[in-house]
Amino acid sequence: MSISDYSKSKLLYDLVVIGAGAGGLNAALTAMEYGKKVALVERNQPGGECTWSGCIPSKAMIQMAKEIKISKKYGSIEINSADVLSKVRALIQKAHQAEAVPVLEAAGIEYFYGEAVFLDKDTVQVGTNTLQAENIMIATGSSPVVPDIFGINTVDYLTNENIFLLTNLPSSIIVLGAGAIGVELSQAMQALGVEVKLVEMAPHILYREEVELSKLLQEVLEKDGVDILLNQRAIAVSEDATGIQLTLSSPEGEAIVCAEKILFALGRQPNLTTLNIADIGIKATSQGITVNDYCQTNVSNIYATGDVVGPYLFSHMAGYQARNVIHNLYGVGAQPIDLSGVAWCTFSDPEFARCGLTEVEASTEHNDIKTFTFDYEDLDRAVVDQKTIGKAKVICDNKGLILGASILGERACELLGELQLLKQNQIPLQKLQESIHPYPGYSELLFYLSMDAKACFIA
Repeated sequence: MSISDYSKSKLLYDLVVIGAGAGGLNAALTAMEYGKKVALVERNQPGGECTWSGCIPSKAMIQMAKEIKISKKYGSIEINSADVLSKVRALIQKAHQAEAVPVLEAAGIEYFYGEAVFLDKDTVQVGTNTLQAENIMIATGSSPVVPDIFGINTVDYLTNENIFLLTNLPSSIIVLGAGAIGVELSQAMQALGVEVKLVEMAPHILYREEVELSKLLQEVLEKDGVDILLNQRAIAVSEDATGIQLTLSSPEGEAIVCAEKILFALGRQPNLTTLNIADIGIKATSQGITVNDYCQTNVSNIYATGDVVGPYLFSHMAGYQARNVIHNLYGVGAQPIDLSGVAWCTFSDPEFARCGLTEVEASTEHNDIKTFTFDYEDLDRAVVDQKTIGKAKVICDNKGLILGASILGERACELLGELQLLKQNQIPLQKLQESIHPYPGYSELLFYLSMDAKACFIA
């Protein structure tokens, strides 16, 4: 049902959801399962950042880059970046079909296109429509951080929100920020024929992850041709007919790097500015809306989930938080958000997946830890597939309970799930050796890790 179908009278709902990204969609659809009357408000198209400028397009580009990289082993190949970007956009549209407005309306959700503004704790205005609800969920997501450096307003910069809208990839690009987005897109674009300079303020890429694994992936990127500049702080940027000039400051002094385009991959900030939350007393900081363990704000009938809350800015976390809120509202018994259940992956080549603590973090928080590692070069399947660059590391307490796990290597994202299941359910690592893992498979590395743990704790 479109906005034009409604009069200006107040419309009543059990739940109004603001934002149709991963959190908002999960909230609305789950509430429908309880038979509730739901309104869903979105200022763009349903799907959010993940569908339109994040998970879906980036992974589509990464996969095509991998295929091109493999093809190059067997001879030269002509790369048409226009075709690549066109296919990326086609895959976005394909993914969007499952969450398009007609699909949502068919499920019984009443959809409103436009900006939502709070009038009071029970009411939001969307265009000419006034929506009132017993409960309201804010799931407005986040936007890319743009650095406040000299000259920023004079350059035509890229973020993940607009890079997939390009007709062609540039011949060269500076990527500022070596977190997950920066690493993924740098490696993919380099494989697609772009000359990439990856600039990072920290001493290594993916600086929040296991240092030895991050440095191993860094070597892979450099071997792929990515020019990585570390310990560099951007202080100014300019643009002329030749392209972008970025001024960097480091302990060695200042330097200027140049490229046709620049992409900012510096993290994300919550989308809060248009909601009018301050006027109705919702507490928030620059990091997002303040909530309790149930994603409830200080205004008791208003909840917030996903990137607008944090601390983990992942689509799967947004979906989990949203579903949890709805089950608490309409189900039996309330369950707090369990942040220990989150895992994440950087979809580089090879992949980098993690759950829980790093070794440094674990050693700070626990007196007695045990660390178990396994190299991909010792795994038969990795040898056969020629995917021997990689390593798994699991950190346990003195009983074998997993405190954290990191895997760099082929299929790391899928492999981590088994370790995460052990961690979340307080099952010792050594218990995994009782499960027969198929040979020759990548999951064998988990069996070997568990065997090492068994030997350690028996001794």
